[in-house]
Amino acid sequence: MKIYFIVTLLIAGVVVLSNSFCSNANALPKDDIALGKQLFFDTILSSNKKISCASCHKPEFAFADTSAVSPGVFGRMGVRNTPSAMNLNSAAFFFWDGRATTLEAQAMFPITNPLEMNLPIDSAIERLTKNEFYNTAFQQIFGEKPSVKTLGKALAAFQHSMETSDSPFDEWKTNDSESAVSESVKRGFELFNGDAKCVKCHFGTDFSNTEFRNIGLFNGKNLNDSGRAALTKNTADLGMFKIGPLRNIALTAPYMHNGMFKTLREVIDYYDQPDKVVGDPVNRDTLLAKPLNLSEQDKQDIENFLRSLTSVSLEKKKL
Repeated sequence: MKIYFIVTLLIAGVVVLSNSFCSNANALPKDDIALGKQLFFDTILSSNKKISCASCHKPEFAFADTSAVSPGVFGRMGVRNTPSAMNLNSAAFFFWDGRATTLEAQAMFPITNPLEMNLPIDSAIERLTKNEFYNTAFQQIFGEKPSVKTLGKALAAFQHSMETSDSPFDEWKTNDSESAVSESVKRGFELFNGDAKCVKCHFGTDFSNTEFRNIGLFNGKNLNDSGRAALTKNTADLGMFKIGPLRNIALTAPYMHNGMFKTLREVIDYYDQPDKVVGDPVNRDTLLAKPLNLSEQDKQDIENFLRSLTSVSLEKKKL
């Protein structure tokens, strides 16, 4: 039997804890994961105290959002789609442009971003220090008062705990249960690894990658988010974005860095015939140089495979 995945934490426990946040608000967290969870759902880290991390990273949607871009404080709209905050333990970069290289560093950006939580980090630390509950919790868990370092550690610990490996696909491949998925899913997996070329970018435990790719959604006109290039100032990086994990992908619509595709079928149709969607792309990866010419059955099989990557616990919670 081939072992494809490592179970780090059942997502069911994460979701239950998330939903019990309010009722346990007066109980001191027992460890850094519990503290990070509490902070993730608390609005104390936003300037108007109305936005939390969970406002954009919704548990029932695999800690992603359902809108193309998410509203922050005072209704200010973001500029890129909110990705899932789950299954990131194999990631080498964070954010679509890879501006952070650790979850600890990543956690600080939304707090200070004027379009998101809009709170200077010094002010965030001051709030936590003056808050008797949090000051006590940080002292108890880290042996010191709140700081940028310990805040990052707590939020990162919670995100590190959010790995899922209880999907029908896992049951099929990890436990050798042939009946766990349909024949369509099995065909889709074969296409994913073969003619559809998906595995060229999405592979490993979380079907992710540490690379940046330009998949043709930059033309310098109506699609003018330069992606990684805005950070590196390298023209070779124009239109390149981080490749994210595919686990729970059926729950995280809309898709792509700008949320331009509302369904998985739209994503598959795009990869099949990219020139029909975006004309004159700049710097597009050669993997998309030719159409895939997938049949309708092929597309359905690939979609069913992608849906089989959904955590059973998350799916039940959503229902």
